[in-house]
Amino acid sequence: MDSEFYKLLHELQAIDFVLVELNLYLDTHPNDVNAIQQYNHCAQVRQQIAYQYETRYGPLKNFGQSYSGAPFQWVDTPWPWQV
Repeated sequence: MDSEFYKLLHELQAIDFVLVELNLYLDTHPNDVNAIQQYNHCAQVRQQIAYQYETRYGPLKNFGQSYSGAPFQWVDTPWPWQV
């Protein structure tokens, strides 16, 4: 895989970490508007990164949570969690 593959996976891991932390914070502070705005912004960023990754390298998830090209790309390795 090329360097962009690893760069996008690293960006996904980083934004996922931020989203998990914000989610945990919002579980106990559900009225914090600034945190909600941060969460929504990060969710948009994640969608953009995931779209870039999936456009170049195939689906991140299966069971209908990501689109696939033809032939069916889910069988292509390495899967994101194997890297």
